[in-house]
Amino acid sequence: MKLLIEEETIPLLPSLVHEVGINGALFLQQLHFRSLVSKNSKDGHKWVYKTYVDWTKEFTFWSTNTIRRIVYDLENKGYLISTDQHNQMKIDKTKWYRIDYTLFPGNPFGIGQIDCPTPPAARVDVEQLQVSELGKPITKELKEPLIIKNKKSVEMNLDVLHSVIEYLNNKTGKQFKTENVTTRKCINDRLSEGYTQEDFIRVIDLKTNQWLHLPEFNQYLRPATLFSASNFENYVNEQTLSKKPKRRPLVPPVLDFTKGDDHV
Repeated sequence: MKLLIEEETIPLLPSLVHEVGINGALFLQQLHFRSLVSKNSKDGHKWVYKTYVDWTKEFTFWSTNTIRRIVYDLENKGYLISTDQHNQMKIDKTKWYRIDYTLFPGNPFGIGQIDCPTPPAARVDVEQLQVSELGKPITKELKEPLIIKNKKSVEMNLDVLHSVIEYLNNKTGKQFKTENVTTRKCINDRLSEGYTQEDFIRVIDLKTNQWLHLPEFNQYLRPATLFSASNFENYVNEQTLSKKPKRRPLVPPVLDFTKGDDHV
């Protein structure tokens, strides 16, 4: 098959698009290929070990935040199994990935993970996808033009939401969920007021430094408190004030008249 541009391709399976969307289908297919050539075997399964930055080298058209969102969605739907328990160092949070092949009836991998004696080359022809035959909407990428602007804003908010909650969990050792309605509302409301992701990060840094090791205040290191309408503005301003350099007190010179006029 002749391609418009001669370069390596990733297959796109229409039936899989119906299940997990275009982004999820592309990710799962590439993960499937990497699983076939992987040498990482744990618990009778082949695993793929990659950081989010590593994935952007395979999907150069996606940001790390987009990949985080895709992985999160596939994990929730059950198609993707991931863990960091196979890392030798506990501080290493890089994920190991595998596909739950039992969710794909008729797939030879559904019974169990098997080795592929002759793994496919990276160059695979793309099966043509007729968007008109799939029906709308397939994924959020195919929404009607009238809501494209709003879509971009929603995607940006989702990126911030995931990044902020992940950062908060890492700083506090807690496990807040991005699906929580109150958490989403707090963050989205602050973003609509003009605050940025950097504002959230600064507030988290400020309050964890102040409260993390104080039992009576540690419980307030939570989205509902940190990002509420009544608190967030105060915390942002508190952070701004704390950054102002302290003025050094003026110390008057000591004059010793016993050593002549030239000594000050």
